Amino acid sequence: MPEGPELHLASHFVNEACRELVFGGCVEKSPVSRNPEVPFESSAYSISALARGKELRLTLSPLPGAQPPREPLALVFRFGMTGSFQLVPSDALPPHAHLRFYTAPPGPRLALCFVDIRRFGRWDLGGEWQPGRGPCVLLEYEQFRENVLRNLADKAFDQPICEALLDQRFFNGIGNYLRAEILYRLRIPPFEKARTVLEALQQRRPSPELTLSQKIRAKLQNPDLLELCHSVPKEVVQLGGKSRKKKSQGAQQGPEDGVEVPPSPNKAPSRTQRAQRGLPKQTTAQVPEGTSLQQDPEAPPVPDKGKRRRRKATSGRHRTRKIKADTPSLEPEGTSAS
Repeated sequence: MPEGPELHLASHFVNEACRELVFGGCVEKSPVSRNPEVPFESSAYSISALARGKELRLTLSPLPGAQPPREPLALVFRFGMTGSFQLVPSDALPPHAHLRFYTAPPGPRLALCFVDIRRFGRWDLGGEWQPGRGPCVLLEYEQFRENVLRNLADKAFDQPICEALLDQRFFNGIGNYLRAEILYRLRIPPFEKARTVLEALQQRRPSPELTLSQKIRAKLQNPDLLELCHSVPKEVVQLGGKSRKKKSQGAQQGPEDGVEVPPSPNKAPSRTQRAQRGLPKQTTAQVPEGTSLQQDPEAPPVPDKGKRRRRKATSGRHRTRKIKADTPSLEPEGTSAS
């Protein structure tokens, strides 16, 4: 699902792609979409975008001399699970292009499309941000931090921290993959009470003896949860969105951002994995301290495992082993004694 960084990147794409384009005519909506019609028509207008949290505002601004004369119109989009913007030739519209803005002649006709495969995305006329959403974690960090710490008495913080991080009244722009990454980096149990985690940040004050550069370095080296709610989305934006990089040989990577993840130390390799890796069943960590893996030259030779040594008879006679033919075997059929 698109989260704050993806909305921010979408706004950047619209601004870059439409910077020198002039749009004209009516705005088309697909007949299957349940979103409202966009009653806008102009012979020449420009399109710009601005993101805030999990919302994106698209502004249609008529150019000087455009007909009919009219005021700019703003739309606020929420992408749902699969929403995105694409700029394509007008005769090659992608499937599920539910809202379309066409360029004006001359030149090849293009279409800026809001594409939404699952139709969970929404747009509203008027340009007002959705009421109740908090400050953006990306663009309004100081207001975001103050809004959280000032409202810790709210019942939303009675929930586990993993639930509270999805509350857009306080964490506008945070979603599933961002909260997982933030909690993982801080080693915070996801079901720890949110208020317990966040109240500790109220007492966190840098030492007045530190210089400004030392305070900045301390924040970068030991960020708290609210700082990561700002810096982790910024990392995603700098990477250009959630990238699925190819796994390097011999290394595991995270599903979202290509971060190398070491294998779990608690999970012992299976017998098949030991055979493939060429590992012995007993490693040096299992050998008692002060012992050697090499054979003592004065010690009697140790027989190979699995081979039975013939015991020399104490007398010159070989003792015959008696076997009763009518005694059933105690081993299950098809197995061998170790």
